Amino acid sequence: MLHFTPDEFERRRARLSAEMAERKLDAVMLFAQDSMFWLTGYDTFGFCFFQCLVVKADGEMRLLTRSADLRQARATSNIETVVVWRDRGGANPAIELRDMMDDMGLLGARVGVEWSTHGLTAANGKLVEEKLGSFAALTDASDLVPALRVIKSEAEIAYAREAARLGDEAFEAMWPLVREGADEGVLLHALQGDILLKGGDYPANPFILGSGEDALLCRYKSGRRNLSAQDQLTIEWSGVKAQYHAPLMRTVIVGRPLIRHEELFAAGAEALKAVEGAMRPGQTFGDVFDAHARVMEAHDLARHRLAACGYSVGARFAPSWMDPQMFVSGNAEPIRPNMTLFAHMIIMDSDSGAAMCLGQTYLTTEGAPECLSRLPIELKATG
Repeated sequence: MLHFTPDEFERRRARLSAEMAERKLDAVMLFAQDSMFWLTGYDTFGFCFFQCLVVKADGEMRLLTRSADLRQARATSNIETVVVWRDRGGANPAIELRDMMDDMGLLGARVGVEWSTHGLTAANGKLVEEKLGSFAALTDASDLVPALRVIKSEAEIAYAREAARLGDEAFEAMWPLVREGADEGVLLHALQGDILLKGGDYPANPFILGSGEDALLCRYKSGRRNLSAQDQLTIEWSGVKAQYHAPLMRTVIVGRPLIRHEELFAAGAEALKAVEGAMRPGQTFGDVFDAHARVMEAHDLARHRLAACGYSVGARFAPSWMDPQMFVSGNAEPIRPNMTLFAHMIIMDSDSGAAMCLGQTYLTTEGAPECLSRLPIELKATG
């Protein structure tokens, strides 16, 4: 069930080992599910419980997990040694992690830890510090694997392209259903159902779909309504293949666009073009944000834009498909070839009640970025 060849995984492990040597780390403790997936193929949502993949500088790996994930690890990864900690009253898996690491010869070693991840709660982090703080020299390595994952291999890019195709086709399956009286649940069913039907996966976070006043929200919330004769509908969705995401975002109009919608669309489309111009080697993530912000300010929309305009994407797990590298002011992260980056122009005008959002995923190159979606940038309306 591995999505990549043994050679691909070996190259990743070699890159990790080289970076560990650069940082003088004897081992790393990986708690992020996307790190484990990238390095070994291990695919599970069991990271909501305590689990840890320990990787030594020489490449030896051992996974500590629960019995429920033993077969999951066997079926989906190349991990040879899986150690199970037993669920019981008063269990402290950090003790068993310490024992496993002792067996690996890591007493007194310099060990990097992924502290900043949804896979390690604050409570579990305290257990790790209590039981391993005096066992080894722990140092924050939360950025280590994300920095390696941000540059995609050809095999990863192929999955991103497939995810983008699934996203395009999902929108095309939904669009004929957008009309007065349409139930939002039916639209969500069309989007997600089409992706699953064609071999895609669940997304790492719920799709966003909101109409009327809820078109100004950029998070999913429960509750459904039917579309009005004159309405606005904001959608953020993603095709997903082998856990690789290619998000898209649009605000579409039921009926005829208001003048304010047309004004906001013009600004959003111009800002997206400016972002494309900045999304190339020699520029930074901060430069991309600044390009977006300048256009928004020129259109007097500073109050109605967000403080971020996108982020890196790849293979991610709940609760979010966002990677940590974001388009925000002052981010010095360089743009490099073979990144998959989602840029969103989100304009929420609470004064007029109008929303307008545009977003798509790009592959960076040596020059101009390549948009992975074939959906046109247009003000789409039913009227």
